[in-house]
Amino acid sequence: MDESPNQLIGETRKPIQMIEGHERRCDYEYERLGVCNIFLASEPLVGYRKVRITPYKCKTDWAEFIEQIATHYPEVEKITLVMDSLGTHTPEALYERFDPEKAKRLWDRSEFIYTPMHGSWLNMAEIELNVLNNQCLGRRIRTIEEVSKESEAWALARNGQEKTINWQFTTDHARIKLKRLYPSYNC
Repeated sequence: MDESPNQLIGETRKPIQMIEGHERRCDYEYERLGVCNIFLASEPLVGYRKVRITPYKCKTDWAEFIEQIATHYPEVEKITLVMDSLGTHTPEALYERFDPEKAKRLWDRSEFIYTPMHGSWLNMAEIELNVLNNQCLGRRIRTIEEVSKESEAWALARNGQEKTINWQFTTDHARIKLKRLYPSYNC
């Protein structure tokens, strides 16, 4: 699971539409209309991803996304999520958003594995966010509603193709690359 900000950008002049032999042309000047947040969870071996667009990146938004993930897997006892250790990714967030019984249920069903500092590239959702930006959001989009509609359509199409991630980073590679994070025993 990961999140990313996305700028909302509008045109200041009407673009020239694409015609045969020429791409669509737009002026370099644009109008900045704010930002929104993209939450993305990915099940890399199955080829499933869940996207949620929110106006902010706050604790309650994160808690609601965790609930949506849990709802998608009603029969699963434990949901493992790899994510960065952002300040919003805490049990307090669940308790701020939900009643204590529901917050505890969600927390108990979840196993959170936090990537090391400066190790967000270990989170495969980063790969999916990059694909989402390259295939869908790498253009000027004015509203959060448009970003949400486009992102959900992208996720639906990509889920239908069952695009998986061929992760090749092994434990042995991790021990070499991240040796400063592993304990050293000099006997």
